[in-house]
Amino acid sequence: MSIEQTVKSKYGAVATSGLSTDHGGVRAVAEAFGYTPEQLASIPAEANMGLSCGNPTAYAKLKPGEIVVDLGCGGGLDVFLAASKVGPTGKAIGIDMTPEMLALARRNAVKANIHNVEFHQSTIDKLPLADASVDCVVSNCVINLASDKLAVFREIARVLKIGGRLAVSDIALKQPLPPEIGNDLMAYVGCIAGAISIDEYRSWLESAGFDPVEIIDTGADLNAYAKVEGQSGCCSPTMNTGLPVVADCSPSFHGRLAELLRQYNVNDYASSVRVFAVKP
Repeated sequence: MSIEQTVKSKYGAVATSGLSTDHGGVRAVAEAFGYTPEQLASIPAEANMGLSCGNPTAYAKLKPGEIVVDLGCGGGLDVFLAASKVGPTGKAIGIDMTPEMLALARRNAVKANIHNVEFHQSTIDKLPLADASVDCVVSNCVINLASDKLAVFREIARVLKIGGRLAVSDIALKQPLPPEIGNDLMAYVGCIAGAISIDEYRSWLESAGFDPVEIIDTGADLNAYAKVEGQSGCCSPTMNTGLPVVADCSPSFHGRLAELLRQYNVNDYASSVRVFAVKP
């Protein structure tokens, strides 16, 4: 099984796991990364599975009537929040490569009676969207899983209109992870395993044509992921590390994670970042 297939399998398992805002640990992760209790209460509980590392819709500057695309939409968390901001004259489009996630997102849309949304199965480096057709692209802890991030940034630039915005919550490295914990920790926190440095993030966005580019360290505590008991979500291996695949995310595995987080503070090595960029 390829790394990409393994990622799809792992996130497919998350989609059918039953994790939701109704679970205290899942809710705690979302709130730790910037979602308010009011926002979480406004959407189906199953749309949130504790996979976030920020809240991109909070700074995307969305306006009524706009078209917004969420890369790696999962169960629809940011799609639904964006849909409420762009209103009935706008549209929120979710992109995900995992069929189970898309099925969950569509069920959630029906459950919440949200009509100004649509969902497409695709990888984020080959979007099924026309050139210059989108006002804003958001993403939440997904671009770090892409094997060719520059290709993703160029694809985002392609679909954005002139003056269009990119608002991303992601993980970026402040320094290399120590080899003693690399395999274990990166296999769990997939969003850290595939991360690039803050300087690389800025440079690659500029290479894709974005200007200006703003990247801010939010200071959020990445140890929040350990709060989710039995969470499968960030245990997925990334597409470009060549690391061993973790067979499952069982409670015993999370015991190992808790042990690692007691020994090492991941915040010393990586940051939750808020990225905002414009296509000139």
